[in-house]
Amino acid sequence: MNDAVLTTSPAGDAGTLRRTDGWWLAALALPAIRFTQGFIFWGGGSRRLIYAPQKLDPHAASWMANKFQSAMPGALFGTDHVIAFLLQHFYLLYASIILFSVAELVFGLLLMLGLFSRLSALVTIGFSLLLMPMYGWQGATCIDEWTMAAANFAMGMTLLLAGGGAWSVDRVLLRRTGLGARAWFRWAGGATPLPLPLSVRAMERAGLAALLFTIVFVVGFYNYYRGAVLTPFHGGPVSAAAHHVGLSQARLSPDGTVRVRAYLDGGTPAVPAHIVLATLTDAKGTVVERWDMHALASLSPAAIVNVFAYQRFRTGPYGLIAPVGAMADITLPPALATPGALAAGSYRLVLGNVSGRGFAVTVSAGR
Repeated sequence: MNDAVLTTSPAGDAGTLRRTDGWWLAALALPAIRFTQGFIFWGGGSRRLIYAPQKLDPHAASWMANKFQSAMPGALFGTDHVIAFLLQHFYLLYASIILFSVAELVFGLLLMLGLFSRLSALVTIGFSLLLMPMYGWQGATCIDEWTMAAANFAMGMTLLLAGGGAWSVDRVLLRRTGLGARAWFRWAGGATPLPLPLSVRAMERAGLAALLFTIVFVVGFYNYYRGAVLTPFHGGPVSAAAHHVGLSQARLSPDGTVRVRAYLDGGTPAVPAHIVLATLTDAKGTVVERWDMHALASLSPAAIVNVFAYQRFRTGPYGLIAPVGAMADITLPPALATPGALAAGSYRLVLGNVSGRGFAVTVSAGR
């Protein structure tokens, strides 16, 4: 190999290449990848902006903020705090969802058309870098969101390096205009067989860097979310299958009133969790307070103060219902104890779901 710049005819005419040339073969192979990548993102944007606009309706059950909030329990690198911030600032949240949807629609369409293919591919790589740490943990039977982000990342890398291939608007522009001689167009568009304006050695290094980055991105997140690479297979630091309720900030009044913050911080977003029992036990394990499904179902609206306006804890016919990501301060009124009956000391509050799984927190009572 030498340091000569990779070149073809500025017009990118397939006739200037032998039919055994690698660039010519790549030009024929890449359009299927380019179109599929584009359609994936165009489909996401068009569903919200055109075909299912209720996804952008804050009053609809399919409002996108619900899905956004469901990602919060397993979001990495501080993105959970970003999600929480946006959920509490409606105008920023709405603007973010609209901008993301428009970007998906526009750059997905550009990829399908093969216009500015490399720039569009770079944007989709950015989408994958954003979505993987937010949604990559989700998928009850398989890690669906990891699969999407990993595949889209690799497809984007391929198109960024090689361009959009044959049968693209970029290629038409190359053949009918002088844009092939302009470096900015070769970086932003440049259909195969017109390569990036790099030397052979720089192109090889770019390809190797893309491969290594892809390996780290794909394998690293897979090992974190499910293991089976450096560790045994596991269900993930945050389970995408079994619901989990995190309890904190528990407070206990002498009359038996309990206040606690509950956060559904694990499980599948496909179905909500059902809390059907709450018990309070003393240090000896004796039940001193008990709230069955009927007591939980009868809680007043004032007893449940949700932190976020979208995924919410609420009462149902058989207790409390909460989707993934819901967080609320819940007040349980005295059930069995008479006022002043609870002695100072340490107690244990347990919330039980419909599957018989319990979630506990220690709470102290003082005088």
